[in-house]
Amino acid sequence: MSYGNGSTRSSGTRGDNRHGGNSRDSGGAHGGSSRGSGSRDSGTRDGHGGYRGGFDCDVLIIGGGIVGLSTAYALTRSAPGTRVLVLEKEQRTARHQTGRNSGVIHSGIYYRPGSLKARFAVRGAAEMTEFCAEHSLPYEVTGKLIVATERDELPRLHALAQRGRENGIPVRELGPAQIADDEPGVRGLAAIRVATTGIADYGAVAARLAELSESAGAEIRCGAEAVRIARRPEGVAVATSDGAVIRARALVNCAGLHCDRIARLAGDDPGMRIVPFRGEYYTLARPGMVRGLVYPVPDPAFPFLGVHLTRGTDGTVHVGPNAVPALAREGYDWGTVRPAELGTTLAWPGAWRIAGRHWRYGAGELHRSLSKRAFTEAVRRLLPAVEEADLRRSPAGVRAQAVLRDGTLVDDFLIREAPRTVHVLNAPSPAATAALPIGREIARRALASVGVRA
Repeated sequence: MSYGNGSTRSSGTRGDNRHGGNSRDSGGAHGGSSRGSGSRDSGTRDGHGGYRGGFDCDVLIIGGGIVGLSTAYALTRSAPGTRVLVLEKEQRTARHQTGRNSGVIHSGIYYRPGSLKARFAVRGAAEMTEFCAEHSLPYEVTGKLIVATERDELPRLHALAQRGRENGIPVRELGPAQIADDEPGVRGLAAIRVATTGIADYGAVAARLAELSESAGAEIRCGAEAVRIARRPEGVAVATSDGAVIRARALVNCAGLHCDRIARLAGDDPGMRIVPFRGEYYTLARPGMVRGLVYPVPDPAFPFLGVHLTRGTDGTVHVGPNAVPALAREGYDWGTVRPAELGTTLAWPGAWRIAGRHWRYGAGELHRSLSKRAFTEAVRRLLPAVEEADLRRSPAGVRAQAVLRDGTLVDDFLIREAPRTVHVLNAPSPAATAALPIGREIARRALASVGVRA
Protein backbone atom coordinates (compact mmCIF):
# COMPACT_ATOMS: atom_id res chain seq x y z
CA MET A 1 0.00 0.00 0.00
CA SER A 2 1.63 3.22 -1.18
CA TYR A 3 1.55 6.83 -0.05
CA GLY A 4 2.73 8.07 -3.44
CA ASN A 5 0.59 9.60 -6.17
CA GLY A 6 -1.72 6.60 -6.28
CA SER A 7 -5.27 6.98 -7.45
CA THR A 8 -8.46 6.84 -5.43
CA ARG A 9 -10.95 4.96 -7.59
CA SER A 10 -14.33 6.52 -8.23
CA SER A 11 -17.48 4.49 -7.62
CA GLY A 12 -20.24 6.86 -8.56
CA THR A 13 -21.79 10.12 -7.50
CA ARG A 14 -22.53 11.41 -4.02
CA GLY A 15 -26.14 10.30 -4.26
CA ASP A 16 -25.21 6.63 -4.67
CA ASN A 17 -24.26 6.04 -1.03
CA ARG A 18 -26.53 7.64 1.51
CA HIS A 19 -26.44 7.53 5.25
CA GLY A 20 -29.52 6.85 7.32
CA GLY A 21 -31.51 3.81 8.24
CA ASN A 22 -33.24 2.98 11.48
CA SER A 23 -33.44 -0.70 12.00
CA ARG A 24 -32.88 -1.83 16.55
CA ASP A 25 -28.29 -2.41 19.21
CA SER A 26 -23.42 2.00 19.99
CA GLY A 27 -21.10 1.43 17.30
CA GLY A 28 -21.09 0.95 13.60
CA ALA A 29 -19.59 -1.43 11.16
CA HIS A 30 -16.34 -0.94 9.38
CA GLY A 31 -15.70 -0.25 5.77
CA GLY A 32 -16.38 2.25 3.08
CA SER A 33 -16.14 2.76 -0.63
CA SER A 34 -14.01 5.37 -2.32
CA ARG A 35 -15.44 7.72 -4.91
CA GLY A 36 -12.58 10.01 -5.72
CA SER A 37 -11.35 12.32 -3.06
CA GLY A 38 -14.57 14.35 -2.75
CA SER A 39 -13.41 15.92 0.54
CA ARG A 40 -11.70 19.31 0.80
CA ASP A 41 -7.96 19.73 0.46
CA SER A 42 -5.51 22.58 0.18
CA GLY A 43 -3.16 20.64 -2.09
CA THR A 44 -3.42 20.16 -5.83
CA ARG A 45 -5.04 17.14 -7.41
CA ASP A 46 -3.06 14.70 -9.48
CA GLY A 47 -4.53 13.29 -12.67
CA HIS A 48 -6.10 10.31 -10.94
CA GLY A 49 -8.38 11.87 -8.31
CA GLY A 50 -5.82 11.77 -5.51
CA TYR A 51 -3.68 14.53 -4.02
CA ARG A 52 -0.13 15.07 -5.12
CA GLY A 53 2.17 14.57 -2.14
CA GLY A 54 -0.78 14.73 0.28
CA PHE A 55 -3.76 12.94 1.72
CA ASP A 56 -7.36 12.31 0.80
CA CYS A 57 -8.48 13.53 4.22
CA ASP A 58 -7.15 14.62 7.59
CA VAL A 59 -9.15 12.17 9.73
CA LEU A 60 -10.53 8.89 8.42
CA ILE A 61 -13.24 7.30 10.61
CA ILE A 62 -14.01 3.62 10.11
CA GLY A 63 -17.57 2.95 11.27
CA GLY A 64 -20.80 4.78 10.52
CA GLY A 65 -22.65 4.11 13.76
CA ILE A 66 -23.66 6.84 16.15
CA VAL A 67 -20.21 7.03 17.77
CA GLY A 68 -18.39 7.39 14.45
CA LEU A 69 -20.90 9.95 13.20
CA SER A 70 -20.74 11.92 16.44
CA THR A 71 -16.95 11.98 16.10
CA ALA A 72 -17.27 13.38 12.58
CA TYR A 73 -19.74 15.99 13.85
CA ALA A 74 -17.40 16.96 16.69
CA LEU A 75 -14.43 17.27 14.33
CA THR A 76 -16.29 19.59 11.98
CA ARG A 77 -17.40 21.78 14.89
CA SER A 78 -14.22 21.86 16.97
CA ALA A 79 -11.76 22.22 14.07
CA PRO A 80 -13.54 23.75 11.06
CA GLY A 81 -11.71 23.02 7.83
CA THR A 82 -10.57 19.57 9.01
CA ARG A 83 -11.15 17.15 6.15
CA VAL A 84 -13.20 14.26 7.58
CA LEU A 85 -14.15 11.04 5.82
CA VAL A 86 -16.39 8.35 7.35
CA LEU A 87 -16.25 4.83 5.91
CA GLU A 88 -19.08 2.34 6.46
CA LYS A 89 -19.20 -1.18 5.05
CA GLU A 90 -23.00 -1.33 4.88
CA GLN A 91 -25.10 0.44 2.27
CA ARG A 92 -26.48 2.68 5.03
CA THR A 93 -25.17 3.99 8.32
CA ALA A 94 -26.48 2.92 11.74
CA ARG A 95 -27.36 -0.62 10.65
CA HIS A 96 -26.08 -2.49 13.70
CA GLN A 97 -25.85 -1.48 17.37
CA THR A 98 -27.12 2.06 16.77
CA GLY A 99 -30.20 0.98 14.87
CA ARG A 100 -30.99 -2.09 16.95
CA ASN A 101 -31.24 -0.92 20.55
CA SER A 102 -34.22 -0.13 22.75
CA GLY A 103 -33.85 3.63 22.33
CA VAL A 104 -33.30 4.49 25.99
CA ILE A 105 -31.60 7.72 27.05
CA HIS A 106 -29.80 6.32 30.08
CA SER A 107 -29.40 8.45 33.20
CA GLY A 108 -26.01 7.05 34.27
CA ILE A 109 -27.27 5.56 37.53
CA TYR A 110 -25.66 2.15 37.02
CA TYR A 111 -22.08 3.23 36.46
CA ARG A 112 -19.19 3.56 38.86
CA PRO A 113 -18.77 7.19 39.96
CA GLY A 114 -15.89 8.79 38.12
CA SER A 115 -15.87 6.24 35.30
CA LEU A 116 -16.13 7.31 31.66
CA LYS A 117 -19.55 5.69 31.47
CA ALA A 118 -20.83 7.64 34.47
CA ARG A 119 -19.43 10.99 33.35
CA PHE A 120 -20.37 10.64 29.70
CA ALA A 121 -23.83 9.15 30.35
CA VAL A 122 -24.89 11.89 32.79
CA ARG A 123 -23.59 14.62 30.50
CA GLY A 124 -24.74 12.81 27.37
CA ALA A 125 -28.32 12.31 28.58
CA ALA A 126 -28.75 16.06 29.02
CA GLU A 127 -27.08 16.80 25.69
CA MET A 128 -29.06 14.16 23.82
CA THR A 129 -32.39 15.58 24.95
CA GLU A 130 -31.23 19.08 23.97
CA PHE A 131 -30.02 17.81 20.58
CA CYS A 132 -33.31 16.04 19.88
CA ALA A 133 -35.31 19.10 20.89
CA GLU A 134 -33.17 21.44 18.79
CA HIS A 135 -33.47 19.28 15.69
CA SER A 136 -37.12 18.22 16.17
CA LEU A 137 -36.24 14.53 16.57
CA PRO A 138 -38.50 12.12 18.48
CA TYR A 139 -37.69 11.96 22.20
CA GLU A 140 -39.32 12.07 25.61
CA VAL A 141 -37.99 12.36 29.16
CA THR A 142 -40.15 9.67 30.74
CA GLY A 143 -38.28 8.69 33.89
CA LYS A 144 -38.12 5.03 34.81
CA LEU A 145 -38.70 2.62 37.66
CA ILE A 146 -36.09 0.15 38.88
CA VAL A 147 -38.09 -2.44 40.82
CA ALA A 148 -37.04 -4.98 43.45
CA THR A 149 -39.28 -8.04 43.38
CA GLU A 150 -37.34 -10.18 45.91
CA ARG A 151 -36.07 -9.31 49.40
CA ASP A 152 -32.46 -10.13 48.54
CA GLU A 153 -32.59 -7.37 45.90
CA LEU A 154 -33.41 -4.63 48.43
CA PRO A 155 -29.80 -3.95 49.54
CA ARG A 156 -28.74 -3.70 45.88
CA LEU A 157 -31.61 -1.33 45.17
CA HIS A 158 -30.60 0.96 48.04
CA ALA A 159 -26.96 0.85 46.93
CA LEU A 160 -28.07 1.78 43.41
CA ALA A 161 -30.00 4.77 44.75
CA GLN A 162 -26.88 5.91 46.60
CA ARG A 163 -24.75 5.48 43.47
CA GLY A 164 -27.23 7.58 41.54
CA ARG A 165 -26.95 10.38 44.07
CA GLU A 166 -23.14 10.18 43.90
CA ASN A 167 -23.42 10.63 40.14
CA GLY A 168 -25.65 13.67 40.60
CA ILE A 169 -28.83 11.94 39.41
CA PRO A 170 -32.18 12.75 41.05
CA VAL A 171 -33.71 9.54 42.45
CA ARG A 172 -36.78 8.91 44.59
CA GLU A 173 -37.37 5.73 46.59
CA LEU A 174 -40.87 4.21 46.36
CA GLY A 175 -42.89 1.64 48.26
CA PRO A 176 -45.42 -0.83 46.79
CA ALA A 177 -48.33 1.63 46.77
CA GLN A 178 -46.28 4.30 45.01
CA ILE A 179 -45.13 1.74 42.43
CA ALA A 180 -48.79 0.98 41.69
CA ASP A 181 -49.53 4.70 41.30
CA ASP A 182 -46.82 5.01 38.65
CA GLU A 183 -47.29 1.62 36.97
CA PRO A 184 -50.58 -0.09 37.92
CA GLY A 185 -49.60 -3.35 36.23
CA VAL A 186 -46.20 -3.64 37.94
CA ARG A 187 -45.65 -5.34 41.28
CA GLY A 188 -42.64 -4.98 43.55
CA LEU A 189 -41.45 -4.66 47.13
CA ALA A 190 -39.70 -1.35 46.52
CA ALA A 191 -38.44 0.76 43.65
CA ILE A 192 -36.49 3.86 42.76
CA ARG A 193 -37.72 6.39 40.25
CA VAL A 194 -35.02 7.92 38.06
CA ALA A 195 -36.35 11.18 36.66
CA THR A 196 -33.76 11.86 33.95
CA THR A 197 -34.17 8.65 31.92
CA GLY A 198 -35.82 9.09 28.55
CA ILE A 199 -36.31 7.61 25.09
CA ALA A 200 -35.12 8.66 21.64
CA ASP A 201 -34.89 7.40 18.08
CA TYR A 202 -31.15 6.83 17.72
CA GLY A 203 -31.42 5.98 14.05
CA ALA A 204 -32.89 9.44 13.49
CA VAL A 205 -30.18 10.98 15.67
CA ALA A 206 -27.46 9.24 13.65
CA ALA A 207 -29.00 10.41 10.37
CA ARG A 208 -29.09 14.00 11.63
CA LEU A 209 -25.47 13.83 12.80
CA ALA A 210 -24.52 12.60 9.33
CA GLU A 211 -26.42 15.44 7.65
CA LEU A 212 -24.84 18.07 9.89
CA SER A 213 -21.37 16.61 9.33
CA GLU A 214 -21.82 16.57 5.56
CA SER A 215 -23.15 20.12 5.52
CA ALA A 216 -19.96 21.15 7.35
CA GLY A 217 -17.79 19.48 4.70
CA ALA A 218 -17.36 15.91 5.94
CA GLU A 219 -17.90 13.02 3.55
CA ILE A 220 -19.65 9.71 4.29
CA ARG A 221 -19.00 6.73 2.03
CA CYS A 222 -20.93 3.49 2.28
CA GLY A 223 -20.72 0.12 0.64
CA ALA A 224 -17.17 -1.28 0.82
CA GLU A 225 -15.15 -2.95 3.55
CA ALA A 226 -11.77 -1.89 4.94
CA VAL A 227 -9.52 -4.84 4.19
CA ARG A 228 -5.96 -3.56 4.70
CA ILE A 229 -4.39 -0.78 6.75
CA ALA A 230 -0.85 0.55 6.47
CA ARG A 231 0.50 3.02 8.99
CA ARG A 232 3.55 5.15 8.32
CA PRO A 233 5.11 7.99 10.34
CA GLU A 234 3.33 10.55 8.16
CA GLY A 235 -0.13 8.96 8.05
CA VAL A 236 -2.38 5.97 7.42
CA ALA A 237 -3.62 4.30 4.23
CA VAL A 238 -6.72 2.12 4.12
CA ALA A 239 -7.54 -0.21 1.24
CA THR A 240 -11.15 -1.16 0.68
CA SER A 241 -12.57 -4.32 -0.85
CA ASP A 242 -13.19 -2.62 -4.21
CA GLY A 243 -9.49 -1.85 -4.65
CA ALA A 244 -9.57 1.79 -3.58
CA VAL A 245 -6.90 3.28 -1.30
CA ILE A 246 -7.70 6.19 1.02
CA ARG A 247 -4.88 8.13 2.63
CA ALA A 248 -5.35 10.05 5.89
CA ARG A 249 -3.26 11.88 8.43
CA ALA A 250 -5.07 10.05 11.27
CA LEU A 251 -7.36 7.03 11.65
CA VAL A 252 -10.24 6.61 14.09
CA ASN A 253 -11.54 3.08 14.63
CA CYS A 254 -15.24 3.19 15.56
CA ALA A 255 -16.00 -0.18 14.00
CA GLY A 256 -18.14 -1.49 16.87
CA LEU A 257 -18.60 -5.23 16.41
CA HIS A 258 -15.41 -5.35 14.33
CA CYS A 259 -13.24 -2.89 16.25
CA ASP A 260 -10.74 -5.50 17.48
CA ARG A 261 -10.21 -6.79 13.95
CA ILE A 262 -9.65 -3.27 12.63
CA ALA A 263 -7.11 -2.67 15.41
CA ARG A 264 -5.21 -5.78 14.37
CA LEU A 265 -5.33 -4.73 10.71
CA ALA A 266 -3.67 -1.49 11.82
CA GLY A 267 -0.88 -3.51 13.44
CA ASP A 268 -2.00 -2.92 17.03
CA ASP A 269 -2.69 -5.53 19.70
CA PRO A 270 -5.96 -4.41 21.29
CA GLY A 271 -5.48 -6.71 24.30
CA MET A 272 -9.12 -7.77 24.07
CA ARG A 273 -11.57 -9.46 21.75
CA ILE A 274 -15.14 -8.64 20.92
CA VAL A 275 -17.38 -11.46 22.12
CA PRO A 276 -20.80 -10.83 20.57
CA PHE A 277 -23.92 -11.32 22.69
CA ARG A 278 -27.31 -11.31 21.03
CA GLY A 279 -30.14 -9.52 22.80
CA GLU A 280 -33.53 -10.91 21.83
CA TYR A 281 -36.62 -8.72 22.11
CA TYR A 282 -40.37 -9.14 22.10
CA THR A 283 -43.00 -6.45 21.73
CA LEU A 284 -46.04 -6.25 23.96
CA ALA A 285 -49.31 -6.91 22.14
CA ARG A 286 -51.14 -4.96 24.86
CA PRO A 287 -48.89 -1.90 25.20
CA GLY A 288 -51.34 -0.28 27.61
CA MET A 289 -50.09 -2.68 30.29
CA VAL A 290 -47.03 -0.44 30.74
CA ARG A 291 -46.93 3.35 30.92
CA GLY A 292 -43.19 3.94 30.65
CA LEU A 293 -39.88 2.23 31.43
CA VAL A 294 -39.60 -0.55 34.03
CA TYR A 295 -36.34 -2.31 34.92
CA PRO A 296 -35.32 -5.04 37.37
CA VAL A 297 -32.53 -4.55 39.89
CA PRO A 298 -29.36 -5.52 38.00
CA ASP A 299 -26.89 -8.08 39.27
CA PRO A 300 -23.50 -6.31 39.49
CA ALA A 301 -21.74 -9.57 38.56
CA PHE A 302 -22.98 -9.19 34.99
CA PRO A 303 -22.88 -6.30 32.49
CA PHE A 304 -26.45 -6.91 31.36
CA LEU A 305 -29.47 -5.21 32.91
CA GLY A 306 -31.88 -8.13 32.62
CA VAL A 307 -35.28 -8.29 30.92
CA HIS A 308 -37.00 -4.91 31.11
CA LEU A 309 -39.96 -3.04 29.63
CA THR A 310 -39.39 -0.01 27.42
CA ARG A 311 -42.02 2.14 25.74
CA GLY A 312 -40.48 3.57 22.56
CA THR A 313 -41.08 6.89 20.85
CA ASP A 314 -43.64 5.19 18.57
CA GLY A 315 -45.64 3.82 21.53
CA THR A 316 -44.44 0.24 21.06
CA VAL A 317 -43.39 -1.50 24.28
CA HIS A 318 -40.23 -3.59 23.85
CA VAL A 319 -39.67 -6.46 26.25
CA GLY A 320 -36.13 -7.74 26.72
CA PRO A 321 -33.41 -8.27 25.97
CA ASN A 322 -31.95 -11.51 27.18
CA ALA A 323 -28.24 -12.12 26.43
CA VAL A 324 -27.04 -15.20 24.57
CA PRO A 325 -23.80 -15.87 22.65
CA ALA A 326 -24.10 -14.87 19.00
CA LEU A 327 -22.59 -17.27 16.47
CA ALA A 328 -21.42 -14.38 14.27
CA ARG A 329 -20.51 -10.74 14.85
CA GLU A 330 -23.80 -9.84 13.18
CA GLY A 331 -25.63 -12.98 14.31
CA TYR A 332 -29.14 -11.69 14.85
CA ASP A 333 -30.65 -15.18 15.01
CA TRP A 334 -29.56 -18.76 15.71
CA GLY A 335 -29.45 -19.49 11.98
CA THR A 336 -26.67 -16.98 11.29
CA VAL A 337 -23.37 -18.79 11.77
CA ARG A 338 -20.02 -17.57 10.43
CA PRO A 339 -17.40 -20.22 11.19
CA ALA A 340 -14.39 -17.90 10.89
CA GLU A 341 -15.87 -15.35 13.32
CA LEU A 342 -17.07 -18.08 15.68
CA GLY A 343 -13.61 -19.64 15.54
CA THR A 344 -12.01 -16.32 16.51
CA THR A 345 -14.30 -16.11 19.54
CA LEU A 346 -13.65 -19.71 20.59
CA ALA A 347 -9.89 -19.27 20.19
CA TRP A 348 -9.87 -16.40 22.70
CA PRO A 349 -9.11 -17.72 26.23
CA GLY A 350 -11.34 -15.06 27.76
CA ALA A 351 -14.43 -16.52 26.10
CA TRP A 352 -13.89 -19.88 27.80
CA ARG A 353 -13.21 -18.21 31.14
CA ILE A 354 -16.51 -16.34 30.89
CA ALA A 355 -18.30 -19.61 30.19
CA GLY A 356 -16.62 -21.28 33.16
CA ARG A 357 -17.52 -18.51 35.59
CA HIS A 358 -21.05 -17.77 34.46
CA TRP A 359 -22.35 -21.03 33.04
CA ARG A 360 -25.41 -21.08 35.33
CA TYR A 361 -26.41 -17.57 34.30
CA GLY A 362 -25.73 -18.40 30.66
CA ALA A 363 -27.82 -21.58 30.84
CA GLY A 364 -30.76 -19.55 32.10
CA GLU A 365 -30.39 -17.06 29.26
CA LEU A 366 -30.24 -19.88 26.70
CA HIS A 367 -33.36 -21.46 28.20
CA ARG A 368 -35.24 -18.16 27.90
CA SER A 369 -34.02 -17.81 24.31
CA LEU A 370 -35.34 -21.22 23.32
CA SER A 371 -38.50 -21.21 25.45
CA LYS A 372 -41.06 -18.45 25.13
CA ARG A 373 -42.73 -19.78 28.27
CA ALA A 374 -39.52 -19.31 30.26
CA PHE A 375 -39.09 -15.80 28.85
CA THR A 376 -42.67 -14.99 29.82
CA GLU A 377 -42.02 -16.17 33.38
CA ALA A 378 -39.06 -13.79 33.59
CA VAL A 379 -41.29 -10.90 32.48
CA ARG A 380 -43.97 -11.86 35.04
CA ARG A 381 -41.58 -10.98 37.86
CA LEU A 382 -42.28 -7.35 36.95
CA LEU A 383 -45.59 -7.60 35.10
CA PRO A 384 -47.65 -10.45 36.62
CA ALA A 385 -50.56 -10.23 34.18
CA VAL A 386 -48.51 -10.84 31.03
CA GLU A 387 -49.30 -13.96 29.00
CA GLU A 388 -47.32 -15.78 26.31
CA ALA A 389 -49.79 -14.51 23.72
CA ASP A 390 -48.92 -10.93 24.72
CA LEU A 391 -45.33 -11.33 23.50
CA ARG A 392 -44.50 -11.03 19.81
CA ARG A 393 -41.01 -11.56 18.40
CA SER A 394 -39.15 -8.40 17.50
CA PRO A 395 -35.78 -7.82 15.76
CA ALA A 396 -32.77 -8.73 17.88
CA GLY A 397 -29.59 -6.74 18.46
CA VAL A 398 -25.99 -7.79 19.08
CA ARG A 399 -23.87 -6.21 21.80
CA ALA A 400 -20.16 -5.75 21.03
CA GLN A 401 -18.71 -6.77 24.40
CA ALA A 402 -14.96 -6.42 24.91
CA VAL A 403 -13.46 -9.32 26.87
CA LEU A 404 -9.92 -9.45 28.23
CA ARG A 405 -7.71 -12.55 28.03
CA ASP A 406 -8.46 -13.45 31.66
CA GLY A 407 -12.21 -13.44 31.00
CA THR A 408 -12.93 -10.01 32.46
CA LEU A 409 -15.80 -8.29 30.71
CA VAL A 410 -14.67 -4.72 30.16
CA ASP A 411 -17.11 -2.59 32.13
CA ASP A 412 -16.15 0.94 31.12
CA PHE A 413 -15.76 2.58 27.73
CA LEU A 414 -12.33 1.64 26.38
CA ILE A 415 -10.43 4.03 24.11
CA ARG A 416 -6.79 3.31 23.25
CA GLU A 417 -4.34 5.29 21.19
CA ALA A 418 -1.48 4.33 18.88
CA PRO A 419 0.57 6.52 16.54
CA ARG A 420 -1.89 8.52 14.40
CA THR A 421 -4.66 6.15 15.46
CA VAL A 422 -7.48 6.14 18.01
CA HIS A 423 -9.22 2.81 18.70
CA VAL A 424 -12.67 2.74 20.36
CA LEU A 425 -12.61 -0.82 21.71
CA ASN A 426 -15.58 -0.97 24.07
CA ALA A 427 -18.60 1.24 23.53
CA PRO A 428 -21.79 -0.72 24.20
CA SER A 429 -24.74 0.79 26.06
CA PRO A 430 -24.86 3.63 27.12
CA ALA A 431 -22.75 4.75 24.16
CA ALA A 432 -25.77 5.96 22.19
CA THR A 433 -26.87 8.10 25.15
CA ALA A 434 -23.32 9.38 25.58
CA ALA A 435 -22.54 9.74 21.87
CA LEU A 436 -22.07 13.52 21.86
CA PRO A 437 -19.47 13.76 24.66
CA ILE A 438 -17.78 10.53 23.50
CA GLY A 439 -17.51 11.98 20.00
CA ARG A 440 -15.86 15.13 21.34
CA GLU A 441 -13.35 13.08 23.35
CA ILE A 442 -12.43 10.92 20.36
CA ALA A 443 -12.17 14.00 18.13
CA ARG A 444 -9.85 15.68 20.64
CA ARG A 445 -7.56 12.65 20.68
CA ALA A 446 -7.56 12.31 16.91
CA LEU A 447 -6.65 15.95 16.40
CA ALA A 448 -3.93 15.73 19.03
CA SER A 449 -2.42 12.77 17.17
CA VAL A 450 -1.70 15.07 14.22
CA GLY A 451 -0.68 18.06 16.34
CA VAL A 452 -3.94 20.05 16.21
CA ARG A 453 -5.39 21.56 19.37
CA ALA A 454 -9.16 21.82 19.26
